[in-house]
Amino acid sequence: MNLQTKIPLKPQQPKIDYGSELLLLGSCFAENIGDKFEYFKFKTLVNPFGILFHPKAIETYLWMATQQEKYTETDLFYHNEQWHCFDAHSKLSHPDQKYILLSLNNALDKTYRNIQSATHICITLGTAWVYRLQALDMVVANCHKVSQKEFGKELLSVEEVIQCLQNCVGLIKNLNPNAKVIFTVSPVRHSKDGLVQNNLSKSHLIAAVHHVLRSDSSSTYFPSYEIMMDELRDYRFYDEDMIHPSTLAVDYIWQHFKETWISEQALTTMNKVKEIQNAMAHKPFNSESQQHQLFLQKLEQKKLQLQQEYSFITF
Repeated sequence: MNLQTKIPLKPQQPKIDYGSELLLLGSCFAENIGDKFEYFKFKTLVNPFGILFHPKAIETYLWMATQQEKYTETDLFYHNEQWHCFDAHSKLSHPDQKYILLSLNNALDKTYRNIQSATHICITLGTAWVYRLQALDMVVANCHKVSQKEFGKELLSVEEVIQCLQNCVGLIKNLNPNAKVIFTVSPVRHSKDGLVQNNLSKSHLIAAVHHVLRSDSSSTYFPSYEIMMDELRDYRFYDEDMIHPSTLAVDYIWQHFKETWISEQALTTMNKVKEIQNAMAHKPFNSESQQHQLFLQKLEQKKLQLQQEYSFITF
């Protein structure tokens, strides 16, 4: 008896291995998967501008990075005793204006270099709902707790999302024609928009992505949202807020991603990394014992052997 609807997945190319360079952008689910790659010590850059929920924010960020633009004091504003930028997440906000400018522009420089050498760029779309700052007539990436009366809320049409995604791919390909762009739609439900409105938003994103893929064979789609909705239809796969995927759900989707995208050789190396990570997390009963000292020596040998093969790996 089959009690689960399975999403059919086919192995994809080019495979991700330890020679790959990865850039992950978008909603908080991008960070969930990015955390996995970082744990296993892949060459990974995750959301240098923090979480970007909607395609317009990702497009603006990619344009700034690929065109080597710079932020200046006029792009910042002061609110709640911190300086902010409407194009970035609040994790970059800071009380020191010069510090946030340096952080923003360093992130753009780092992204520019990463896109040039990236083998795979994963873009996770969270919502098609956006907020427009009425005073400047601009769509923002983050409202930074500015009064909601300053903004108008809009739903990007399918055509507008298509244009954003095509622009994103174009900006990437102009800098690096060989990069593989992997789109996915976040399984996180944006309940604050309303559950019906969230479904409308996701449908716009999904329709737009598949329109883009029909005319761009170099990009592809990974069905994170569909796996969550169809294979994990139970609230035990949600976190306590009943909105975000639980650790179990993230692990489940990650397992599918591994089977689809990661090479067999890399899977072997990942097991070695995991063994070292688990050993490093081990808490001894007696840290001074001879047995524990021998354990530490063997651990250092394992690290050295792995680092001789992949010099960029550090623990």
